[in-house]
Formats: sequence, structure tokens, C-alpha cells
Amino acid sequence: MDPPFLHELAKDAIATHPGDTTKVVDHIVTNLTATYGTKHINPRQDEWVFNNAGGAMGGMYIIHASVTEYLFIFGTPLGTEGHTGRLTVDDYFHILEGEQWAYAPPSLKKEASRVYGPGSVHHLRRGQVKQYKMHQNCFALEYARGWILPLLPFGLADGLTSTLDIPTLWNTAYITAREVTRNLLAGKI
Repeated sequence: MDPPFLHELAKDAIATHPGDTTKVVDHIVTNLTATYGTKHINPRQDEWVFNNAGGAMGGMYIIHASVTEYLFIFGTPLGTEGHTGRLTVDDYFHILEGEQWAYAPPSLKKEASRVYGPGSVHHLRRGQVKQYKMHQNCFALEYARGWILPLLPFGLADGLTSTLDIPTLWNTAYITAREVTRNLLAGKI
């Protein structure tokens, strides 16, 4: 997948369905399915799970998962904040609705260059780390490219050590494993 293509797709979905995140997500998934096919795209738009990672909590819909890429919708109507994790990938957070702020020491202020709003992309480079805050009604299309498997402990640790939400952990692990396996069988690493 290509970050500029995903950015244009996100902007097109927002422009076509302003203020309707459900239709924005459907627009994105429909276009991705037409482009990549159901071998690589999970069309089950009702397959949302909670995600707790780095102290932040929201809903997540896994659109694509492979050894070298993932693509999902993450967000919450309530607002959340947390640690980005020090990732082994380049992470592109395409804001679909709402607003995200970011902060990194040694500065004593949030990133002054921008507030990430609908249609913008917060690019977290491999190895970079920040605190982030998603305000109420914030949803994003998150794309990561790189070695994905080392991210699993970050994505699952809060569920094991904090929330102890075993059914959600099971569902997340099951969906991720299913999608990675489907992509491997289709020849996608």
C-alpha cells in the first residue's frame, strides 16, 4: 500500500461524506476492496474490537494485517490519550474526524506546527516516540509499514497487564492471525 494513495483516499472519503464517519469508513473499505480485492482487505465492517495500547483506549477495525503492513481504523467518541510506543515501523495516522495533538520532550509545549485535523496525516517515523491525545469524536485510518510482528507486545500488553480483558485480547489476536495468514496464503508478506 502507498501512503500518498491512502492519504488521497482518506481526503476523498471525508469530502464525499463530511461528518459521517460510518460512511467515511465504508467509502475507504469499498475503494480498498476494489483496488486490492478481498484477498488482502477485511470487508467485515462490523468486526470492531476495543484496543488498549500505550494507555490509550478506543475502538479498532482491522482492515489489513500482514507481516509488513497493517491498516486499521482507530478512534473513540469519548477521547483518549497515551504513548505512541517506540515502533519498528513508519506509522501514518490519517485523521478522518476530530482532532489529535502530539507532544515530545524536551519541549514543554504540544507540537506547535499543527493540530492534526480531518484530512491531515500525523507521520510517526520509525523509532520516534510521542505522547498523543485524541479529542472527543476522533477517528483515524492508521497505516504502518515495516516489521509488524514486534508491535504485537505493545498492542496487547495493556490487555494482559491492565484491563485483563481476555475476550478482547482473544478477538484481536484471532482477527490479526486470520488476516496475516490470509495474506501469507495470497503471497503477501
